[in-house]
Amino acid sequence: GNTRAILLAERTALNFFSQLSGVATLTNKWVQEVAGTKCQVRDTRKTTPGMRVLEKYAVRMGGGTNHRMTLSDAGLIKDNHIAAAGGVVEAFAKVRALYPDSEIEIEVDNLQQLRDVLPLKPGLVLLDNMSPDQCAEAVALVDGAIKLEASGGITIENARAYAEAGVDYIAGGALTHSA
Repeated sequence: GNTRAILLAERTALNFFSQLSGVATLTNKWVQEVAGTKCQVRDTRKTTPGMRVLEKYAVRMGGGTNHRMTLSDAGLIKDNHIAAAGGVVEAFAKVRALYPDSEIEIEVDNLQQLRDVLPLKPGLVLLDNMSPDQCAEAVALVDGAIKLEASGGITIENARAYAEAGVDYIAGGALTHSA
């Protein structure tokens, strides 16, 4: 074949697979950090455009688990939706009314919001920017009734504290965007 074309393709392929290897390696470091707890390391949708499927595969190869692949996989109610709807209960009710059979995840910023949505039985509650102590309180509050995911401000240095708080997942966009 054409030497120039082969070398161009080889360099591109090497860079491509190096990035995916980095995602798997970084994920595995996080997984090792929380080993021995029930907590799973989970990615986000913050992936390189056009590479989502492959980067999420690399997360799984590193021992992590995937969050939703697309916006249509589950409803995710974030803080801006909550503000627009007038509160966590109102936001959840609006989404549930439109999509009665869909899995719904909701983000909460404090324990009162968690108390408010707990009776609504969301599929998952994202504990946004809460400390490990607040996450432990949330775990005690839900008492296994729903899954909890900690996100925001979590680093590999504090991941163990979050895992030991008892959350089901810790999520980090860094797995894919910073490998």
